[in-house]
Amino acid sequence: MKNYFLAVFFLFSMVSAGIAQESGAISATDLSLNWTQSNAKDGLILAINNNGNSPFPASGWKIYFNSRELKVVAADTLLAKVQLVNGALFRLTPLEGFKALAPGSSIQLHMVTEGMSNQSERPQGFYLVWDHQPEKGIAIKNVTFKPFSTHEMAEQEIAKNTFEENKKIKDIREKDLPMIFPTPLKYYKWKGTFDLTADVKIKAQEGFENEAALLSQEITKVLGKKPAGPVKRNGKEIVFLREPRLSEEAYHLSIDTDKVLIWAASGKGAFYAIQSLKSMFPSNSWSGIKKRIKIPEAYVQDKPRFGFRGFMMDVGRNFQPKSEVLKVLDLMALYKLNVFHFHLTEDEGWRLEIPGLPELTAVGARRGHSLEEDEQIHPAYGSGPIAGLNSGTGFYTKADYIEILKYATARHIRVIPEIETPGHARAAIKAMDARYNRLIKAGDKEGAEYYLLRDLKDESQYRSVQGFDDNVINVALPSSYHFLEKVADELIAMHKEANAPLTTIHFGGDEVPAGVWEKSPAASQLAITDPAVKGTDELWFYFFSKLNKMLQSKSLFLSGWEEIGLRKQNVNGKMKMLPEPRFFKQDFHVDVWNNLHGNEDLAYKMANEGYRVVLSPVTNFYIDLAANKSFEETGQNWGGYVDVDKLFYFIPFDYYRNVKEDEEGNPVDPERYKNKDRLTMYGKSNIIGLQAPLWSENIKTPAQFEYMLLPKLLGLAERAWAKDPEWATEQDPEKGKLLYDQAWSEFINVLAKKELPRLNDYAGGFDYRIPTPGLQISNGQVAANVLFPGFTIRYTTDGTEPELSSKLYTTVIPFKEGLRFRVFNGKNRGGRSIMVKSSADFLAF
Repeated sequence: MKNYFLAVFFLFSMVSAGIAQESGAISATDLSLNWTQSNAKDGLILAINNNGNSPFPASGWKIYFNSRELKVVAADTLLAKVQLVNGALFRLTPLEGFKALAPGSSIQLHMVTEGMSNQSERPQGFYLVWDHQPEKGIAIKNVTFKPFSTHEMAEQEIAKNTFEENKKIKDIREKDLPMIFPTPLKYYKWKGTFDLTADVKIKAQEGFENEAALLSQEITKVLGKKPAGPVKRNGKEIVFLREPRLSEEAYHLSIDTDKVLIWAASGKGAFYAIQSLKSMFPSNSWSGIKKRIKIPEAYVQDKPRFGFRGFMMDVGRNFQPKSEVLKVLDLMALYKLNVFHFHLTEDEGWRLEIPGLPELTAVGARRGHSLEEDEQIHPAYGSGPIAGLNSGTGFYTKADYIEILKYATARHIRVIPEIETPGHARAAIKAMDARYNRLIKAGDKEGAEYYLLRDLKDESQYRSVQGFDDNVINVALPSSYHFLEKVADELIAMHKEANAPLTTIHFGGDEVPAGVWEKSPAASQLAITDPAVKGTDELWFYFFSKLNKMLQSKSLFLSGWEEIGLRKQNVNGKMKMLPEPRFFKQDFHVDVWNNLHGNEDLAYKMANEGYRVVLSPVTNFYIDLAANKSFEETGQNWGGYVDVDKLFYFIPFDYYRNVKEDEEGNPVDPERYKNKDRLTMYGKSNIIGLQAPLWSENIKTPAQFEYMLLPKLLGLAERAWAKDPEWATEQDPEKGKLLYDQAWSEFINVLAKKELPRLNDYAGGFDYRIPTPGLQISNGQVAANVLFPGFTIRYTTDGTEPELSSKLYTTVIPFKEGLRFRVFNGKNRGGRSIMVKSSADFLAF
């Protein structure tokens, strides 16, 4: 009997040990993952380390993560495999050759990837899932990446080139810089000043009450007291006067020692006069309460070049809080940008409450580990297994959105909501699947199908650019149009409640992959009932025709990315996307982003054919692209590299003329543009404006958002408001270059000495990107410089990070391994540092 009990006890102990092991006697916190570079091309080595006190089992688990495509290679294919789940979510599974890891031991897996151009593309968001608890994901937080040595020389090359570019910048005294930014049409500066104090009176003719109130609020911020108002007798005045002969956004501004006069035909013009007045405040006006603000005497006549001056904020891929949206609107208003393109939906998130469709936010606005995605959608961009902990989850309530609309409208910013269709719609599709399942369980089949966005019997196979095989709305289903009209009606109602103008809804239209709808019974049935709709290309026309008619019935026009107005056509044996003639006269507004190889003239072609074009070229205006080729920079690189210069030197009506780099960031051959279509006079009339999009794949915090946003957005502000500069129209190339160099120096000095110091505190302050220093080695001496005159450089000689206490760089210093340089702004905030690691010969000129 004793032996029997011993046997049972032993068996129970073994089973208990197995259960304990499977359930995680080793915790995810005991695991660490270390990534290093291998010698193979695009090779990586993943080390899985067991730092705990219990063995890590050979099986019974999986590790999930977000990444570019990864494959296990060579002999390690016997140990583990990496599989695509969907999109950019991958799963690492141990195979028979994988052995249990004893405490303190590790295993290395050799892999290859598509290539990582910078640190933004590293694998991220790792979590562990035990097989017996498949619905539970446990974050693995101890993940490290060893610096990639192959990128160190590239960093040095960038520093060398940066030094040469920085040398072109002349240091201009602040008093010699333009008074107002963006550059006004005409201004005249006099010698005296207007002293702004709390005693000033603000007087406004009827119709300018909103603008007078906003000015009063701004003065209160800087002086700590509300202006005296019109009751007080005598004293200085700011007076708003109506001048109906001016265009809607134009203004005249007169400043003398006793009075500021603002003439405008509408509140818009008066508001822009206020922004110019604020531009003349000393940059430190918002850094603390001031007794008085001295404003130079001047006379200004001004109006914008383009009526559409837009910024697109993507909150679909990663969410930003309402407070950051309001802050962005303050920034836009200061620089006279007037269109806020609000990218609210994506494959990875639906960010706006829609009354009557709760699953859109209950499911579509949440990211976390899930098998069926009935409560949340898959993790993306490293959001990890638990919803609600980071920017993967979040949405704006109806009240939030109305507040945003009111805030924007008061500042004369028009909000264009974007609802991505038919592609980039996975969050909506999964949310409506959850709604379908809920109502089917309740026995309401008709209600379940009413807003369904996919054909349940569709066997089409496709893969989107972002890796999804289930992210496209089925445009043959009547229920898809029920859904889109419901969303449109709710948007219209919210804008009406906010008294915010809504003239259009942006319905996306970009990046729909080949293969969609080809095996959809709903599409086949539609082709029978409507013989004109045969094939996916005709379904495209069918879809946007129906959307257009729906919007027209609500007195709105259709906006979208350029693809909404394109069709496929065989040209010399190759399929090309050309303007769709059936939409030429339909008032389609298209954001044309694709100016990549073969499509350099697409924007001009569409404008010449009658489409209303917003220029949003990826190579110049996609400010989510990394600033340069450094591995340590954040941002995409598929369309090249974009820093503030790319936006500044863009010539809207002749953008071929000033192209300097191709999509890879290499010098471009002017012959590439020799036979491209040019803009006609009619086409020019159809270029309605400029827009800079900021996509959020790599943006998870407000600080990261502001790093990518600024100072790039200031280049757009200048180009959208100011007239063509002299260098853009000068026919003599040498003279044009001299004019450009002078204008570029002036622009950079304005940013360095006026606008960036202002943004240190304005609207709570912005974490704009501080550039890395330029470096040169010559004759054993290291020279350093900086893009922004007045910013300082500090350095260390032992490789440690330079801080405020580090040595101030003032002149060349002897070369030494381990020198590290870092730029600081006037608030003593530092940028990313650069270490001199290479030989003196590499950086020498």
